Amino acid sequence: MDNDCPEREACDAVTLDNPKLYSLSDAVARREQLRVAGRRVVLTNGIFDLLHTGHLYYLQKARALGDALFIALNGDASTRALKGPSRPVQTETQRAYALGALACVDAVFVFHTPRLDAEIRAIRPDVYTKAGDYTLEKLDPGERAALEAVGARIEFMPFLPGFSTTQLIARIKAAGEV
Repeated sequence: MDNDCPEREACDAVTLDNPKLYSLSDAVARREQLRVAGRRVVLTNGIFDLLHTGHLYYLQKARALGDALFIALNGDASTRALKGPSRPVQTETQRAYALGALACVDAVFVFHTPRLDAEIRAIRPDVYTKAGDYTLEKLDPGERAALEAVGARIEFMPFLPGFSTTQLIARIKAAGEV
């Protein structure tokens, strides 16, 4: 959908109540409450532009690694930098709302930097996870160093083949107007 269309503006004007959307400082405070209570926090990050079966499978598996799942969500500008000018399809607020609606997600915070080093150091997760299309070698060196510095266990979750946002967008385009 074109960013100048009235429908997009109408969607952007909607206020979405999302009790799971935190600022970084509030996410750090929530993480500290969980740490004091002896709870293990799992951290993952991504764009999560159009939630699909692959995302849901991954997030449920990630949540099972600890007592709470925190998601660091790429902001709109970093999504455009990574995926191109036509992305994200949904705004960071809309994507955070969709993630916050999931029972397996405990907290979402948006980050606007290209890398997650500072946020990892602030959150200090017990476990950090990415989908199985990543490997230790593919992790950003700064993020990997931050994870090692805070003592986070790094886990790669099974990748559910055949599910990606890019593939989903292509299928929607191929379906034409509905």
